[in-house]
Formats: sequence, structure tokens, C-alpha cells
Amino acid sequence: MTRLGAVMSQAIVHHYGRDELLRRLANPFWFQSFGSVMGMDWHSSGITTSVIGALKRGLTPLQKELGIHVCGGRGKHSRQTPHELVSIGDSVGFDGAALATASRLVAKVDSAAVQDGFDLYLHGFIVTDDGKWTVVQQGMNGARKQARRYHWLSEGLKSFVDDPHAAIEGTKQGEIINLADRRAEKSRRAQLNLLSALGPDKITAEFAKLATRVVVPTRPDQLSLPHLGHRF
Repeated sequence: MTRLGAVMSQAIVHHYGRDELLRRLANPFWFQSFGSVMGMDWHSSGITTSVIGALKRGLTPLQKELGIHVCGGRGKHSRQTPHELVSIGDSVGFDGAALATASRLVAKVDSAAVQDGFDLYLHGFIVTDDGKWTVVQQGMNGARKQARRYHWLSEGLKSFVDDPHAAIEGTKQGEIINLADRRAEKSRRAQLNLLSALGPDKITAEFAKLATRVVVPTRPDQLSLPHLGHRF
């Protein structure tokens, strides 16, 4: 997988440029197909870990030639992403500290603003010498034993909280509180105002009162989007 992934990445960069490789990695259908060609089962959530790991091993020796760097990974490796970005930035000249902040924001949005029952365990940050990037990260729902993958692309990204994702891949299931939806802007602002005016202790007390009330939820219309139909 390492050798094949590196050769395919080289071919894409040489023929179409580095930006095109980032765009393709940010597309969940292309990413899944890429992993399948490299040798993983198309319907396995393990494809994400395998592809990110293989690219990190395969592209690191080629980073001077291609100008592409793969940071992060699974578990403890994901937490090293900010340090890797700062180190690479010092070497090639981009603002590593700013990208480290972007890495933390991306992880925070998908772990806190998108409340879908999936806990992040993998964070892959692919960055070029000119500071453009894509992020592929994955969360796991332990109870269901299913995964969900989140794709980000710096190209065209205007906000980290208003529809920032290039894509989110996973089977539609459960209730989701998505504060990263642009329609949630009023809710986000109200929450910040409450926190500023009342403080966390008062909010906790008010929430305890609300928890005893029975509320009948209304289900808004949801667009039916295509997904890969695997075990995500």
C-alpha cells in the first residue's frame, strides 16, 4: 500500500498538480476508491487508517520532490499534528503555528460542534509547501461499532463553523446536533451570550431544570444525500 500509494500520488501531482491531490483526498468517494485500489476492503472503516498511514510512510521520503507533507495519524500520532506542522513550517517557510491552530479547530469542530455520537480517534493533516491543506479525520461510535469520516479542504474555506466540511461520510442514523451548520448561527450566538451573561454554573442549573421537562421534538426536513453504503 505504501509503494502503490506513493506512486499514484506522484502521478497525480506531476500530471495535475498538488492542489488536485488535495481535492481528491477531500472527496470521500475518491478517497474510498483510492484505498480499495491500494488493497483495502472497500466497505471497511479501516481503510481510513490504512490510507493515511501508507501515505505518511510513502510520501515522507518524497516531500522535497513533491512538496507534500502528511501529518498526524491514529491515536497518539494525531496529537502530534500541531508539533509536526510547526516543525515543517520552520523547514519550508509556511506559518506552521497558524496551521497548528487550524488543525486544533478542525478537531474541535468535529468533536464538539458536530454532536453525532462519534468520538474522534484519527486526524490526518496533509499540507503542501505553500500552506494549502486537506484534513481527513474519523470518529467511532463504540456502541454501534461504526465509524464516520470527516473531510476538510482549505481551498474555498471561509469559516470553520459555517458549513466548513468538504464532505462527511457515514450512514444516516441517530439525532445530530450540528452547530457547524450555517443555519445554527443564531444558536451559536445565543449560547455565547448566555455563557457571557450567566456563567457556566448558572447555565448548568438551568439545564438541570429543563432536563425534567418532556419535550416533543420536531423533525426538520433533511436532504437525502448519497453515501458509500459500507460499514461507516
